[in-house]
Amino acid sequence: MNLSDSRTAGLPQRVSALDAVLARLRHDIEHGVYQVGDKLPSEAALGSEYEVSRSVVREALRALQALGMTVSRTGRGTFVTATGPPENPTFGDYSARDLVEVRRHVEVPVTGYAARRRDAGQLTQLAELVDRMDAETGPADWVALDSQFHVAIARASGNPVFAKVIEEIRDALARQSAFLNQLSGRRTQSNIEHRRIVAAIADGTPEAAVAAMTEHLDHVEQTLTTIVSGTPE
Repeated sequence: MNLSDSRTAGLPQRVSALDAVLARLRHDIEHGVYQVGDKLPSEAALGSEYEVSRSVVREALRALQALGMTVSRTGRGTFVTATGPPENPTFGDYSARDLVEVRRHVEVPVTGYAARRRDAGQLTQLAELVDRMDAETGPADWVALDSQFHVAIARASGNPVFAKVIEEIRDALARQSAFLNQLSGRRTQSNIEHRRIVAAIADGTPEAAVAAMTEHLDHVEQTLTTIVSGTPE
């Protein structure tokens, strides 16, 4: 059975086998094919069913776990724990809704201040960070650079209180970033948005910097909503 047969007919057409397997498994859990407490078929069985590699299945299972729909038990397999993702996922100590609200009230004006107050060394650091993110292929390393990027902007604002706030939520931001990249492949678009932010800060135009950060956070929120709802982007 492959991913173009009747089992996947009617599902959103996605660009990768991983997306298709994840969509199929999520559909089956949400529609009761697999119920809470059920054990999912093995990686080998699912790979055979969908005619994809075990590595694709493994990534799809990891994504289900990131959504909070399954749990992996060493030596026993993967078990269904929920029929859908939570409406308001939690990243560390903070919920997605809390993070979105705080980021809009802190990071947007912070970026405007950074455009006014940044110095040459801070601009160099921001430029180096976006270059490194463009070149980075490791998901975990990219997430670490992403966190550094947002902290660096806060420091460039010239207000240590802003920097302290972003440092406080740094771990949650990293967890959220990893979640988005695993489930939506947003890394390339994030790199583009980050470059727009840096360009506006470098130009010294607060209005453009605020607009660029607002656009970035709009896309973060939209992607979170898409992942939770299960609707195609």
